[in-house]
Amino acid sequence: MNIKKLRELRKQRLLESIKIPKYNKDVTIDMPFEVPTFVKWAGGKRQLLPQLSKFLPKKVEGYFEPFIGGGAMAFYIIKKYNPERVFLSDINEELINALNIIRTKTNELMTILLQYRNSHSEKFYYQMRDKDPIKLNDIERAARFIYLNKTGYNGLYRVNSKGKFNVPFGRYKNPSIFSEKDFREISYLLKNAHIEVNQFYEAVSNAKSSDFIYFDPPYYPLKKGKNFTKYTKGDFLDKEQEKLAEVFKDLDRRGCKVMLSNSDTDFIKGLYTDYIINKVKAKRMINCDATKRGEIDEVVITNY
Repeated sequence: MNIKKLRELRKQRLLESIKIPKYNKDVTIDMPFEVPTFVKWAGGKRQLLPQLSKFLPKKVEGYFEPFIGGGAMAFYIIKKYNPERVFLSDINEELINALNIIRTKTNELMTILLQYRNSHSEKFYYQMRDKDPIKLNDIERAARFIYLNKTGYNGLYRVNSKGKFNVPFGRYKNPSIFSEKDFREISYLLKNAHIEVNQFYEAVSNAKSSDFIYFDPPYYPLKKGKNFTKYTKGDFLDKEQEKLAEVFKDLDRRGCKVMLSNSDTDFIKGLYTDYIINKVKAKRMINCDATKRGEIDEVVITNY
């Protein structure tokens, strides 16, 4: 058997192991909380899925997630409900490009990441960091993004006011840059999803009354000026949080089911006094000061 056939056989076996069950709108599937990953992402929801799943609706026919981030919630929703329509978006162009490449160019992406893994060093990291992603093709751009994310300090994604990635080298002995199984599963799960760069308020403009929308925005700081990272060159502060609350209320009036995660602050709770405010315990591991990593309260707000 030649190498090409071996690769195809291996790919087929991986796909068979991750296929989701046939969707029945009248049945809620008990789904384990294991989801694939492709990046480290501050505020990612993978560890919170057992808590967040308690607040999910019984049925999801159409799903919108305008702050896709690391994708844990989206992957879980698709596996559990297999929605007929899936719309995923984010304002971070690097993130969206990486998801689209994982979905459509999995093999080519893994080939480049293997080369990066073999070349990994502090010098190579800074060489990759200094590259202008705009000058790379989409596959190279996705590979650079994932490589820097998996080998940068503490898994941060942070850009300066000019939009340039500025996270220092992370001193990992043997960083795990990618998992073929996770990439194959993500590619399979997203095969019918619509993925785009978009503002949150535009991303949900076509949501219907039967749709479910999950908002996981940049969290409001517990203390002013204490945002630990910036995902894009813009900010997401009071004005943006207020705009998000307006969009939430508009979706509620349109008959959509809406759920939102954010920090447990008076400001945030004051924006959603007409809705159900629940609390969950979250472990936050991405912090430059290890003594400040630990459990904190977060709110989960729903209109149902």
